[in-house]
Amino acid sequence: MHRLKLFIPGPTEVAQEVLEAMARPPIGHRTPEAKELILTVSGQVREMLRTRQTVLLSTSSATGLMEAAIRNLVRRKVLCTSCGAFGKRWYEIALANGKEAELVHFPEGKPVDPEVIDRKLAQGGFEAVTFVHNETSTGVISPLEAMAEVVRHHPDVLLLVDAVTSMGAVPIAFDELGLDVCLASVQKALALPPGFAICVVSDRALERAAKVDARGYYFDFLEMARRAAEGQTPITPSLPHLFGLRVQLQRILTEGMEARYQRHLRMARLVQDWARQRLALFAEESSLSPTVTAVDTMGRFPPRELIQYARQHGFLVASGYGPLKDRTFRIAHMGELQEADLKELLQCLESFLSSRS
Repeated sequence: MHRLKLFIPGPTEVAQEVLEAMARPPIGHRTPEAKELILTVSGQVREMLRTRQTVLLSTSSATGLMEAAIRNLVRRKVLCTSCGAFGKRWYEIALANGKEAELVHFPEGKPVDPEVIDRKLAQGGFEAVTFVHNETSTGVISPLEAMAEVVRHHPDVLLLVDAVTSMGAVPIAFDELGLDVCLASVQKALALPPGFAICVVSDRALERAAKVDARGYYFDFLEMARRAAEGQTPITPSLPHLFGLRVQLQRILTEGMEARYQRHLRMARLVQDWARQRLALFAEESSLSPTVTAVDTMGRFPPRELIQYARQHGFLVASGYGPLKDRTFRIAHMGELQEADLKELLQCLESFLSSRS
């Protein structure tokens, strides 16, 4: 069966070198070799995110770590920011875990406004604020630096960041920004198969966790951090993912974070210039994502028809998310993709549009 080239916001294309690393025979997960592997990967994550804080490696989705952050770091009340479906997910997780949560939702297509959040935090009573850096459902990036600056004005509030579709494509200086949690799954801009997630946790967050009851078993941050210091994980990890991560993180670091960021910006401009000329962008201009673009069809055709046409020509493009499914389609431009790949896709989409004119 012919494999489709992936232009969806996860999973994304994976380098052959990484796939081969993941196909290695297994090793004992409590051996010195496994310890060296875990410590190497943790060090690579620290270098990528410019941090000296604790790295947690999790055989789970990023959603698992989102729930872990709520259970470990919120005793009573959390403020959840949202400008799309994944911001709302933090809120739903908090409620599902019996926490008191308030949701501040911004219109789809617009970013989170840190000034609004500053005023809300000033009311007091919040232990943490959740923040999606790059909202995959709408193709919007929100201002992480400005949000971090706001939260620093509220010293008892932790900043929990979902960087699922920005980590590995956008420079994130964890220590400089004063973040408390920054998490991502690996099947997006980090470009590995799904099934694994990465999280950096600040010392301040771990101190908070020590005061929280019922942190759970699988995702107890204190136990995960204790074992991480030993080059281990509390539970048997996915060794294939660790083998693949070691190779892929080295590829990322060799490319260089600034060079990688610029490549993602070039790919984004290519797609967004095309969308602006031929259809419309769903996100507002000042907040266009460097990794995924939501294209508004303006009612000219059902997005599913374009998606089906692309599929017939070997490309997998994403539908709109949730209520946007009948209005938008999404093109991912992240991870291992190159400008030449996007040009090939856009030629295909141009043919679709021409066939309808």
